Amino acid sequence: MKFNILYEDENVLAINKLAGVNADDIPKRVHRLDKDTSGVLLVAKNDKSLEFFQKQFQERKVEKKYLALIVGNLKNKEGEIKTLLGRSPKDKRKQKVFLPKDPGTEGKREAITKYKVLQSFENYDLIEVEPLTGRKHQIRTHFAYLGHPIVGDKLYSFKNQLCPKGLKRQFLHASYLKIKMPNGEVKEFKSDLPEELKLCLPK
Repeated sequence: MKFNILYEDENVLAINKLAGVNADDIPKRVHRLDKDTSGVLLVAKNDKSLEFFQKQFQERKVEKKYLALIVGNLKNKEGEIKTLLGRSPKDKRKQKVFLPKDPGTEGKREAITKYKVLQSFENYDLIEVEPLTGRKHQIRTHFAYLGHPIVGDKLYSFKNQLCPKGLKRQFLHASYLKIKMPNGEVKEFKSDLPEELKLCLPK
C-alpha cells in the first residue's frame, strides 16, 4: 500500500490514510478509521509500542479531531452529544443511538462527541468534531441521530439526501491526533483536508 508518511521513528509511523483503504488490512494499526474516512492513522512498529499506544486510546488520553461536512445547519454552533451506542437490531452493519431510559440498554456503551461549526453554507455545515470516546461509527451515528448525517455517507444517509457535485465518498477526515510517545514526549500529527474534499465544498 502507498502511504503519505507524516512522521516516523523507531516505534511508530503516522500515516495519512487515503479513503478506500481498509485500516483493518494494515498490520499493527494502533486504532481504526472507517474505510471511507481519510486522515491520520498511527501504525506501531513493534508489539511493545502497539500496547503502549493502544493503552492511551483505551484510557481516553488521546486527543483526536475530525473535519466533516454535514447535511443542513446545526441549531447550536457548538455542543456535545452524549448517548449510548450499540449495534442496530434492524441492520447489523449499523450502529444505533440508545438513550439511558430506553429498554434493552444492557451492554450498550457510552459515546461522547464534541463539535463546533467552522463554516455554514446554505445547505451544509463544515464542522470540527472531537470524539471523546472511540466507538465504532460514532461520529456518523451521532450526526445521523441529530438529523444532520455526514454528507456522502451511504450507510447512515437519508433518502434523496443532498450531496455536493463530484463527491464520491463520505466527507469525514481525521485531521489531528495528539498522543504521548514512549520517551514521554507529546506529539501532534496534522493532516490537511484532501483536495478531493476541498473541491466539493460549496462555493
